[in-house]
Amino acid sequence: MTLERSRIIVFLLVAFGFTWGIDAVIWATGGLAGAEIADGIPLSLPLITVSMFGPALGNVVARIATREGWEDLRLRFTGPPRAWLVVWPGMVAAALVGVVVYFAVFPGQFDASMPALAEQLEATGVEPPIGPEVLGVIQIAAAILFAPFINAIPALGEEFGWRGYLQWKLRPLGWHPMLGWMGLIWGAWHWPLIALGYNYGSDYPGFPWLGMAAFVVFTTSVGAVLAWATERTGSCLPAALGHGVVNAVAGIGVLFAAGDTLPLLGPAVVGLVAGLGFVVLAVVVARAVPVPAEA
Repeated sequence: MTLERSRIIVFLLVAFGFTWGIDAVIWATGGLAGAEIADGIPLSLPLITVSMFGPALGNVVARIATREGWEDLRLRFTGPPRAWLVVWPGMVAAALVGVVVYFAVFPGQFDASMPALAEQLEATGVEPPIGPEVLGVIQIAAAILFAPFINAIPALGEEFGWRGYLQWKLRPLGWHPMLGWMGLIWGAWHWPLIALGYNYGSDYPGFPWLGMAAFVVFTTSVGAVLAWATERTGSCLPAALGHGVVNAVAGIGVLFAAGDTLPLLGPAVVGLVAGLGFVVLAVVVARAVPVPAEA
């Protein structure tokens, strides 16, 4: 297997160019909380969703520009059930473990009454028929059981590119080097948003550089799990589901947070401490070099 450099370059130029171009629009229109498309709904919200399709576009353009063809798009519901279990209940468990670890390290920040949700409800001025604790439990259940499948749709915009195309182009480097490069590339693709305060805000030492570095740790660990599932199934669909899981459960810890927190560490799973569950799961799957599924 040889490294197809021209196809990798075309893919990266399109994936980064499309998404970073949208990020530039977000910056030019006032940032994450800038221009609004409706009362309380910032323009950045739909733009970020659209930007997720940059890698998918990169896959399509690279195939056309280099005359690669469409022989295997890796869009199949295939592979051993274990691979699908790792990306759904497995990654849910990893996220919850990370949240538990975070509040074990910072017990003073834990509040079972879900003050963050109570504040959100108060800001709306609407008196709900149920308390914030019950509403929070419902939200958590929905995040675990239903939201991953909804989130998998926009997540496929990324995974059709990252795991459906780039992973296989970098595979000649070897399993572990590929995981490292994929984690770095995926993390760097997010850097403009990190610089705008996405995920970690801007009120932390070393902004935005430490946030960029922390996010690469996150993308490398999560990416290793998604890459393992992709390799075992020969499809990027498990990765899209796993990505949807991460997006769905990322903020569970925030519901229980009270007082000042340091987002670089948690309680959202993108933090270095709250994300430790993904790191452990990544180490397990990274050591178990998968047997590739038939293309």
